[in-house]
Amino acid sequence: MGRKIRKIWDGFTTILVALVAILAILLAGVRVFGLQVYTVLSGSMEPTYHTGSLIYVKKVDYKELKDGDVITFMLDEDTLATHRIVGVVPDENDAEVLRYRTKGDANDAEDGSLVHYKNIVGSPVFSIPKLGYFADFIQNPPGSYMAISIGAVILILVFLPDLFDSDDKKKEKKEE
Repeated sequence: MGRKIRKIWDGFTTILVALVAILAILLAGVRVFGLQVYTVLSGSMEPTYHTGSLIYVKKVDYKELKDGDVITFMLDEDTLATHRIVGVVPDENDAEVLRYRTKGDANDAEDGSLVHYKNIVGSPVFSIPKLGYFADFIQNPPGSYMAISIGAVILILVFLPDLFDSDDKKKEKKEE
């Protein structure tokens, strides 16, 4: 393979691998920094968090939460929501037990029930619009199959020139 083509190829594969690495960090690597990643599935928090955005949520001390803070919390075992606190309600018998009245920014009414402090996952730190669509796609078939296939193709593309170079070097040694 010519040196100029090899340089172009190396540049292309370097950029491709860097993009994949950045995407992997954005989707999963942030857990190292204590962040959890979730996809916004509804428009209840528009325009703060658009449908299809990825939100990055960090644990918070529930005692420090106040009106106006945005929290991500468990509605039930399988469902999370991200809404704004519109009221902090201490328990009548134990002031340490807090519940939070919440409301989505785009919703007209407050949520139907209070959020118990134990159901709070954390508070969003930042978001990336539209990346949630991609994250959801690659987490379920056929998207996961496509992601694995693309990863395999990238690996082949990265190492392909080395295979040809080693064959060319073997031919050169035989010709000598």
